[in-house]
Amino acid sequence: MVPEIVKNIYNCLDEKKAIDIRVLDISSVSPIGDYFIIASAGSTSQTDALCEVVSETMHKSGFSMRGREGNSNSGWVLMDFGDIIVHIFSNQMREFYSLEHTWNDATVIDL
Repeated sequence: MVPEIVKNIYNCLDEKKAIDIRVLDISSVSPIGDYFIIASAGSTSQTDALCEVVSETMHKSGFSMRGREGNSNSGWVLMDFGDIIVHIFSNQMREFYSLEHTWNDATVIDL
C-alpha cells in the first residue's frame, strides 16, 4: 500500500502541472529509500514552484528534508526526505539521466 504522503506529493506536483510524474517503489531493490518520485518541469521557474510545493507539503505533514542537491538552473533537483526522494528535472536532464531506465527493477506505482 502506497503511503498517503506519497499520494499527496504526487497530487501537489500534478496540481502545479509537473510533466510525466512517476512514482517508483525502490524498497525491494535498494536500501537508500522506499520511493522515488520523478517529475519534469518546463522551465526554471516551474522547477522552483514544484520544489516549493513539495517542501510545503512535506513540512505540513511533519517530514523534514534531510538534504537537497541541485537547483533549477542545473536542470535537476533532488530532495531527500529519507524514505521518499523527489527528483525534479528539466526535460533534457531527465532524458540524459534516465532514472526510470536505471531503476527498471523498481516497481512502478500507478497513481
